[in-house]
Amino acid sequence: MDELERALREEWGRLLALLAAWCRRLDLAEDGLADAFEAAARTWPETGAPANPAGWLLTAARRRITDALRTEAVAHRKVPLLEVEASLHEHAGRVLAALPEREVVVDERLRLVLLCAHPLLSREAAAALTLRLVLGVATEDVARLFLVPTATMAARLTRARKKLAGARFAVPPPDELAARVDVVTDVAYLAFTSGYAPGSGADVLRADVAGEAVRLVRVLRSLLPHPHAELDALLALMLLQHSRRDARTSHTGLVLLPDQDRSLWHHDEIDEAVDLLAPLALADPAPYLLQALIAAEHSIALSAKATRWDRIVARYDELLALAPSPVARLNRAVAMAERDGPAAGLEALRGIAMPGHRLPAVRAELLVRLGRYDEARIAYDTALALSNNDAESAHLRTRRRSL
Repeated sequence: MDELERALREEWGRLLALLAAWCRRLDLAEDGLADAFEAAARTWPETGAPANPAGWLLTAARRRITDALRTEAVAHRKVPLLEVEASLHEHAGRVLAALPEREVVVDERLRLVLLCAHPLLSREAAAALTLRLVLGVATEDVARLFLVPTATMAARLTRARKKLAGARFAVPPPDELAARVDVVTDVAYLAFTSGYAPGSGADVLRADVAGEAVRLVRVLRSLLPHPHAELDALLALMLLQHSRRDARTSHTGLVLLPDQDRSLWHHDEIDEAVDLLAPLALADPAPYLLQALIAAEHSIALSAKATRWDRIVARYDELLALAPSPVARLNRAVAMAERDGPAAGLEALRGIAMPGHRLPAVRAELLVRLGRYDEARIAYDTALALSNNDAESAHLRTRRRSL
């Protein structure tokens, strides 16, 4: 990975948060940073990457924001140019210096997340905008996570940006912070999912994105004055899934859960997750709690054959009664196939409608187990036509060739 690509992945969210805190304008911050990356794409191949890529990008973005503010001042004829520049430098000194002790939120990316969780936006819009702005997830991959076409998601992101165009980068007071927890929780889980649901391109997974989402939840938990059961359940769910990161791939590509080497799992994270779930055993059912309990069944089983599929199907029944979704129905069908056989799983797939390659891929696997190879080939071809991820496509082609 070259320096520019690494900076885009690792520094985008942090730089955007710093710039938004500096100029108090999300729209200017995003435009200025995008211009800085464009300038880097033009100049770095010729001059070489600077010693401090993030610093170079931050400086370039600040210059472009300064120019934009000067242009606005001239257009509105309200503020003298010198006053604009002086005000900007005043913000820089105040924001980039040490934060005051009374500051509640000390993580700049979390502050940006809280801005994206503004009451002006719906929960879905807040989650999508945060994935795009804070973690730099491609619009195409955000669309896939929300099960909508890319063009639809691009339009939603544009509308969300416009709603926040005049919003100032400010930390909400503690009472408003608490009110936004549920939105930030959804945002964190979608960010985590983006790391473990391979998107377009060659990535098999993005453990760095998933790890950032875990960190986000830990920071949020540390800020809240009282325990939050669903947030604890979410952290447990993330830890259980994240603990398998080193076993999910091999030199041949993707490794499915039943075939993973469990000695590669991070058992300290599994233990932490189980400890988080213990006091929630008698809590009212909630989506993240039920998903965490399902993940725990996989993690505590000594082998794939020892997995209690009866418990998992029962948990999915509870989850579907509480929060029905095509993904939950698909996962339940897989569990049904393990408990009652592939015919039962195939029957459970009836009526599920969702974009992407996962549904026909699962259908193909179940048809193979039933010996219906001609139908399985057609299902694999359908899945391949819908897959945009190189690693998953390679896995599907291997499975099809095995027929």
